Amino acid sequence: MSNVVPVLNGAVAMASFVAMLFFLRFWRQTQDSFFLFFAFAFGVDAVMRLVLGLAHVSEETEPLIYLARAAGFAAIIIAIIRKNRPTNPG
Repeated sequence: MSNVVPVLNGAVAMASFVAMLFFLRFWRQTQDSFFLFFAFAFGVDAVMRLVLGLAHVSEETEPLIYLARAAGFAAIIIAIIRKNRPTNPG
């Protein structure tokens, strides 16, 4: 059963990479930073899943990977806040 975890991490990394490419394409079309923040978040997730799938991560270094993933989630939160921020009409 332990051989399944790296395979699943690789599959999720690939899916995150594809999502990053979609958001980069949308950003190129619209120049909206919302899509750039989402592309960054999915890119960080793809790299971290790849690291988790390929490397044997010890218990001491595992929190560093989750800190990087937290940075990706923070990018999503920042994107949503910036998108919903009221604009000044004047």
